[in-house]
Amino acid sequence: MKTALLVIDVQMAFVEDDANGAERSNLAASDNIAKLLSEFRERGDKVVHIHHHGDDPSDPFNPQAPGSAVQPFAAPLDGEAVVIKHGGSGFVGTQLEQILRGAEVERLVVCGATANHCAESRTRNAGDLGFDTYYTSDGVWAYSVTGPDGVEHSAEQVHSVTLSTLHGEFATVVTTEQALAL
Repeated sequence: MKTALLVIDVQMAFVEDDANGAERSNLAASDNIAKLLSEFRERGDKVVHIHHHGDDPSDPFNPQAPGSAVQPFAAPLDGEAVVIKHGGSGFVGTQLEQILRGAEVERLVVCGATANHCAESRTRNAGDLGFDTYYTSDGVWAYSVTGPDGVEHSAEQVHSVTLSTLHGEFATVVTTEQALAL
């Protein structure tokens, strides 16, 4: 079964969030993403990078903003597919599905940012489209959020709930080591 690694939104806007003191889960995510990239590249497996570009000039992910740049450790290499998205899912309004189907990919390993936003959206869509999808628990991270009811949820809580809601429904949640053993 052909496998592809989806590296989602590993962009500088998140480095800025971290530098500004945002509460973040899983500080080891970058190291695990780098390990996944290295192993997938070494094996010659498909790597697809998905980058968010916001349309609003004030959006930190606007292509003219420094936050839209890719974090250096996750920069695409020549020949690796890059998909630009303008919403939460890389499957909507892009060529992502065609790229994967054209390469006869059946299994996806998902990593990147953030656990409860774009990485989760991509995972749900992939499961709905019939891909055998694996979500790396330690290859994603989340930030704390405050709900519409004013309740604050820690980054660790958000991360844990995301893993819990995806596992067995849209994907199989695995560690980086488990993903590399597939």
